[in-house]
Amino acid sequence: MKAKTGKKKATDEEYYDKRGILGEIVEGEVALSLEDALKQDILSGKRKRKLRNITIKLDPLYLLSIKKVATKKGIPYQTLVRQWVAENIRKELKIA
Repeated sequence: MKAKTGKKKATDEEYYDKRGILGEIVEGEVALSLEDALKQDILSGKRKRKLRNITIKLDPLYLLSIKKVATKKGIPYQTLVRQWVAENIRKELKIA
């Protein structure tokens, strides 16, 4: 059994302050756009997703990298992973 070292786990804020990752974020306008059909579905309420929770095991360094990319993009890391999964499913199935 591991002996406790007495080190306190850093909060997210302390972690990012220590590593200076937030300094890489560029301030400025961001142009966002949606396809017209998707925009209409969202506005009309047709696009209601039902999400299911899953559990996966990732290397801690991968998770850290994912969080860094998500921070740069300004989105939650779970959303980024969902986007990557959806993109790769479309590629594999040659949908888009």
